[in-house]
Amino acid sequence: MTSTTAAPRGAESRTPTGPGPTAAAHAPNPLATSLGFVARKLGLFALTLWAAVTVNFLLPRLMPGTPADAALAKLAQNGPVSEATKAAIEAQLGVPTGNIFEQYLAYLHQVVTLDFGISYTFYPQSVGELVSAALPYTLVLVGLVTVVAFVLGTLLGVLAAWKRGTWLDSVPTLVGSFMSAFPYFWTALLLLFFAGYVLRLFPTSGAYGPTAEPNLSFEFLGDALYHGVLPALTILITSLGGWILGMRNTMISTLGDDYVTFAEANGLKPRTIALRYAARNAILPNLTSFGLALGGVVGGSILVEQVFGYPGIGYLLFNAVTNQDYPLMQALFLMITVSVLIANFLVDILYGVLDPRTRR
Repeated sequence: MTSTTAAPRGAESRTPTGPGPTAAAHAPNPLATSLGFVARKLGLFALTLWAAVTVNFLLPRLMPGTPADAALAKLAQNGPVSEATKAAIEAQLGVPTGNIFEQYLAYLHQVVTLDFGISYTFYPQSVGELVSAALPYTLVLVGLVTVVAFVLGTLLGVLAAWKRGTWLDSVPTLVGSFMSAFPYFWTALLLLFFAGYVLRLFPTSGAYGPTAEPNLSFEFLGDALYHGVLPALTILITSLGGWILGMRNTMISTLGDDYVTFAEANGLKPRTIALRYAARNAILPNLTSFGLALGGVVGGSILVEQVFGYPGIGYLLFNAVTNQDYPLMQALFLMITVSVLIANFLVDILYGVLDPRTRR
């Protein structure tokens, strides 16, 4: 007599569990995920760039008049302007001709070739010459100071949060709150008055001495650095407090998370916990603000450059708007927009490196 044992119901249809070939085939590929993330960001960047270029083309054409009207109005103050003079001015200033589609194609060609015509505020200089002469001063002054303020403010914010409740927390917090309440122009005027006029420690205007010739010699670079001290201090003083307070607040919130407590329980060094665990996640909101600030570097600090007579992009933009210099304004607005888009794109990529969850 042979006895048989019945198999449990459903056993014949069961399949082995665990990571088999099918599960491995459906596992996400890290390289493909990263490439897809970068491709999506590039597509969004290209679409946004095209929209910014198109809006920059349409806005001046929606405004009443043409670029030659301001120049003709100035000439009309001295008497009637003949048609021949009007036609000559329009030809010199490059007044658009043809239908809107032809103008758009011509404008795209200007953008690609970086040829935006002649500035009639600084006639006969071209827009490209003016921008290339002013851009290095703004990049060195505003760009370098923005990076220094971000790095220094972030480190001080991490220190204040890690040592919260001590003097290492109180001093940076109070100083940061005090400095962040000062507007740019007010701080610039204070430094200009006391350090420039009263104490006569630094020059009060310009990017270099009146007899200096721009070049790459140590003498000129030292003179330019000396002239840039007061504008740099103005930007550093007014922006450092925001980075300190922002990083401190997000850092304190991050220190209460479970993974920080787990890292402390495992006996990791305090510096490792603070920098590699807590600060890496807490810096993400600050990084977004830094991207916007870095994108605005090209635009310069208009008020600061105006107070100190610093020949950067902000000073150039102020003169362009004041004198209704449409070719120069159009080039500067486009350059500022593109710089903001590039900065945001780089921040998005860096976000994906610091926080892999954003790549999904």
